[in-house]
Amino acid sequence: MRVEFEVDGITLVGDVRIPEGEGPHPALVFTGPFTGVRDQVTGLYAERLTAHGYVTLAFDHRNWGESGGRPRQHEDWQGKLADLRAAVSLLRSRPEVDPERIGAVGICLGGGYALRFAAFDPRVKAFAGIAGAYNNPYGRHFEAVLPGLTQVLERQDQGGPVEYLPAVAEDGDAAMPGEEPYAYYGGTASPHWRNRVSVASIRELVTMDNMMGADFLSPRPGLVVHGVVDRFCSPEGAEEAYKRMGQPKRLVWLDARRHVDLYDAEPYVTQAVEATAEFMNEHLDTGVTR
Repeated sequence: MRVEFEVDGITLVGDVRIPEGEGPHPALVFTGPFTGVRDQVTGLYAERLTAHGYVTLAFDHRNWGESGGRPRQHEDWQGKLADLRAAVSLLRSRPEVDPERIGAVGICLGGGYALRFAAFDPRVKAFAGIAGAYNNPYGRHFEAVLPGLTQVLERQDQGGPVEYLPAVAEDGDAAMPGEEPYAYYGGTASPHWRNRVSVASIRELVTMDNMMGADFLSPRPGLVVHGVVDRFCSPEGAEEAYKRMGQPKRLVWLDARRHVDLYDAEPYVTQAVEATAEFMNEHLDTGVTR
């Protein structure tokens, strides 16, 4: 069912799915790929995990999809963490949900957001990251691009228009260039997805620190599911996040060769869903308190 909820004066739009059987049920909140909307990757995983007995909430973050917020198609990492907080508050208010058995699931860029969010919100009892991007600025890769991105923001601060670039392009300049992201987003019909992203979003991506969540997640359980080959969200980053987590934790490698294999390709989606369901079933039965 479609739901709307408020955070920071912004209306967010999501879909709550309720499993069969008598509740209250454990619940999962989802956050997904860069530029993604809820009827793409997060909606697919939410539907599949609802079949495993979970109430699920996949929603459009602020500035994306049907949710409010401006600038449109702009990445706001602090805002996304606030969105997740409000999403959990919504789940806990529903009679179908056991408020003490809620987990956070992130796919791609959402893996990092879900990790950082789960580490600092005691209402979340378990975390799972699938093909996750665990962004952090420690490699200092931002230094070369920061001057130009700051100039973009200065022009906007002085009254200029929001500057955009394509989200994906098979050839040419884009936030996610190349055949692989273009094949997914170009072929995944959604009336709410737009092939553009603010240039200032790149500054958010290169300066955010979601990896730090790994240092603070324990004693909450953490699951990392990742493909052995991934050009966009490195297996090395997934392994680092796993190593920095305390116990209990689990790392599952899938024999996927493309990042987007874990978006909608079989058998990888089924394998990721089953690993997540098994892990959540194990840890949300008793919950973890802090």
